[in-house]
Amino acid sequence: MDLPSLHTLPREDRLYRLLPAVHRIRDAEQGYPLQALLRVIAEQVNLVEDDIARLYDNWFIETAEDWAVPYLADLLGYQPVEAALGEGTGTQALERVRVPRREVAHLIAQRRRKGTVSLLEDLAFDVSGWPARAQEYFRLLDRAQHLNHLHAERLGTADLRDMLALDRCESPFDTLAHSVDLRRIQSRHRRGRYNVPSVGVHVWRMRSYPVTRTPAYCVEDAGAQCFTFSVLGQDAPLYRMPRPEPDAFHQADEQNLPLPLHRRDLREHLHQDYGADASLAVWAEQWAGQDGSVPVPVDAIVVADLSGWRYRPPRGKVAIDPQRGRLMFPPDQVPKKGVRVSYHYGFAADLGGGEYPRPARRPPAPFTLYRVGQGGVSSLPRLGDALRKWEEDAPAHAVIELMHSGVWVEPVHVRLRPGQSLTLCAATGTRPVIRLIDWQTDLPDALGVELDVGSRFALEGILLAGRPMQVSAPHDPQAYADEAAKTPACGAELAIRHCTLVPGWGIGCDCGPERASEPSLELLGVQARVQIEHSIVGSIQVRQDEVGTDPIALVITDSIIDAAGSGDAIGAMDAAVAHVRLTLRDSTVFGQVQVHAVELAENSVFDACLNVARRQIGCVRYCHIPCHCRSPRRYRCQPDAVVAAVRARHLPDAIETTLIDAERQRVQPRFESRRYGLPGYARLTPDTALEIRRGADDGSEMGAYHDLYEPQREANLRARLDQHTPAGMTVGLLFAD
Repeated sequence: MDLPSLHTLPREDRLYRLLPAVHRIRDAEQGYPLQALLRVIAEQVNLVEDDIARLYDNWFIETAEDWAVPYLADLLGYQPVEAALGEGTGTQALERVRVPRREVAHLIAQRRRKGTVSLLEDLAFDVSGWPARAQEYFRLLDRAQHLNHLHAERLGTADLRDMLALDRCESPFDTLAHSVDLRRIQSRHRRGRYNVPSVGVHVWRMRSYPVTRTPAYCVEDAGAQCFTFSVLGQDAPLYRMPRPEPDAFHQADEQNLPLPLHRRDLREHLHQDYGADASLAVWAEQWAGQDGSVPVPVDAIVVADLSGWRYRPPRGKVAIDPQRGRLMFPPDQVPKKGVRVSYHYGFAADLGGGEYPRPARRPPAPFTLYRVGQGGVSSLPRLGDALRKWEEDAPAHAVIELMHSGVWVEPVHVRLRPGQSLTLCAATGTRPVIRLIDWQTDLPDALGVELDVGSRFALEGILLAGRPMQVSAPHDPQAYADEAAKTPACGAELAIRHCTLVPGWGIGCDCGPERASEPSLELLGVQARVQIEHSIVGSIQVRQDEVGTDPIALVITDSIIDAAGSGDAIGAMDAAVAHVRLTLRDSTVFGQVQVHAVELAENSVFDACLNVARRQIGCVRYCHIPCHCRSPRRYRCQPDAVVAAVRARHLPDAIETTLIDAERQRVQPRFESRRYGLPGYARLTPDTALEIRRGADDGSEMGAYHDLYEPQREANLRARLDQHTPAGMTVGLLFAD
């Protein structure tokens, strides 16, 4: 008989189908033992074939696996920069930074373009992933000209009427003339730029993140016509959506870089930066005869200074202040159907709620999916409708997905049965906001979650403001305690991933917290494992029976815990310490931590004291933790290391005390901003001590931005720039943000 093609057979039965029909008939009579055997063999054959296919893909840099990239680079003579990596083993993400795939792919082309200024911009992005602009500073020098050979394009006296050029002074886009500065551009002490051999490569580490079709915030204190782009109501600069460069030889300008928008710059490029697919847009339904399905026309946009809300836009116009993130309508022409905006904000990493790509984690199949806000027959209009339908259906596993970046102003209460799981998440490419308000005068209005034995609740991609998230046990505490005693660790789980629980419940126009003393997450008598990943969370308060129950497990990774300037970042409501076992990795904590025990804390920054009840449990390694704290054993922490180095010198007591105080002050972490809502929130400044910026176990920085591996990126880029410097020139790496 005609045998079927090997490639068209099902993978699990392809060997069995190759047998003659007589053997298959006899196998069926005996209960298919031969088929089961050949399925096991076919499984191994499939593994071998897949491995051979992957080996073919590994011949090409575009399709090669991460482990094969260094081998392909070695074939081209690529030498990775051996930066100090500490004692860490090196993760796969770190190896991708040390040997960038983009640089290996473009290595031959870069060698052919070696010595050109345009290469430096492409090289910076290929090596570090940072957009860059290269500037030859000899072109900005004030030079004398021969009267018989005048050059009108050469720079001269600054035009004081050209305000745009004056705004760009000392920036990477400077066009004004400067006198010669003889200091070296590579100096680590007093850097100079404007010299004949100097070439500056300005890099931007800040990223531009979008927010799409979200409601604007009406600043009622200033007037019904006053709005902010941010739904939280704070003043924050708007950022540009970078546009791709036309070719490899093009020098990057403002349109190609993730820059904060300035008023004059936006006014000059308004037609490029305004629109539904541009940097910002405004929708106002039935305002001035406008169709709410399309943005307000660009001709109706006025760029103005809205500080103090003193400006009055003309009738039929909308004023926008990109530096403060504000917009204003005419006082006699206030929109009645609401205002929606799209814009971009600046931040350094994929952290907290945002529209950036997030790995989707779903419960084990089968699960029930409820979509909210999408429109259509299968979608529910409100979050409350989805919760009611979920309670009626009572599935074992369910997912409620919010489908757009809107604001959900609803009371939310979730009650899980034993063994039940629910995931409340944002759809891909969205950042929904759950804004809790004072719905009931006699009851709290938190986002309530009741976890029963073996239940699981996950919150993903959500921004929560207005009230805290309150996790508690069922109403019958005795039955819950009896059932929990039968199950180790109760089996319940709470997961918060890529979320923002706004510190202080909300922020003002200056990004100051509205309720600094209030927690953002409350754990009330619940026996569960709590996990927080890639999130920004305010104060965490725990109320737990310290006598009758074991400490709950609290695991925090790649996150920021912010006490909003007062109180404990992690503490107890009615006890000295929170009854938790804390595990903290790659995180930044603002405020004191008062816990029962710390199992492990590594690569983290504690801005205030860490105090534990059980010092003999756990370890703190490669962290910054203030002195005189009641902490577990410390290993290579700061400022312990610098203090030990001073004491090892055996100096006189007075000198030793002075040097120790100076060293403690030197290694104190410095942040660009401690207030949530600003672009540089919880980010270390460039002048922070190297012991902090490169103090993690793998040579990266301590804190929530550890996984960016910026020290390794910087070391690689500096080495590559030196190798590709044009002849006779000196290249300096300059951080523009």
